[in-house]
Amino acid sequence: MNDKECGAFAALAALAMTVIWAAPAGAQMAEVKEKPPMYTYVSNWNIPRARWAEMDKQTAADGKIFDKAIASGTLVAYGDDVNLIHQPEGETHDSFWSAMSMAGVLNVLDELYKAGTPTTSVLGSATKHSDSLYVSRFYNWHSGSWKGAYTHGASYKLKSDAPDDAVETLSKSFIVPLLEKLLTDGTVHEYEIDVEAIHTEAPGMFWIFYITPNAEGVDKVAAALSETLKAHPLAGPAINSMVDFTPHRDQLARTSATYK
Repeated sequence: MNDKECGAFAALAALAMTVIWAAPAGAQMAEVKEKPPMYTYVSNWNIPRARWAEMDKQTAADGKIFDKAIASGTLVAYGDDVNLIHQPEGETHDSFWSAMSMAGVLNVLDELYKAGTPTTSVLGSATKHSDSLYVSRFYNWHSGSWKGAYTHGASYKLKSDAPDDAVETLSKSFIVPLLEKLLTDGTVHEYEIDVEAIHTEAPGMFWIFYITPNAEGVDKVAAALSETLKAHPLAGPAINSMVDFTPHRDQLARTSATYK
């Protein structure tokens, strides 16, 4: 192990300890563990503005398929997003659904194809379309359905010399403890830390998503992150030792979602 690796390891060890010390007394013995893999399929669409009302109707129609899959246990979640920060080549809408197996999300995709969803007029009007299939081993949520919530997503890329378990280390030592606290106090409805199950991006990318019930929740998460970094000055260097922030991007959307 070289000096740089030793320094990064020491910073991460110190970071883990500061997170433990900062946790409420009743939670200090809790250990963050990986969960069974959860797969999420995301279908992204760039829909002309004049047809957004039609997209709302299509989303409602697809909801019947998703509700049936939730009731049968095939899915654990589904929802749709309307992008709030538009880019010339970016999507305006997406639909997503999650299952505890890849077969679960693919079987629901098959049901959508059988129903003719991909060939409807409004989706046929899309100027761009892309799909992603993620897998997460760090996630949690409150059961329920929400409309008008907000989803914040952030993409990150690991440095080439980051350890193989970098996402696991960052999740256990920093990201999950912070988001679990926000989940407990109701600031966040759901969160997940994703990597691609099917790689359409370069290896080393990971994503952090969270859903808040209102716009104020977005501010609260940002404030909690800032306060945590100030309270634990070793956190920044530990994260920077593994993450290349140059390709980092954010997204913000209005969300309707159901979690079982």
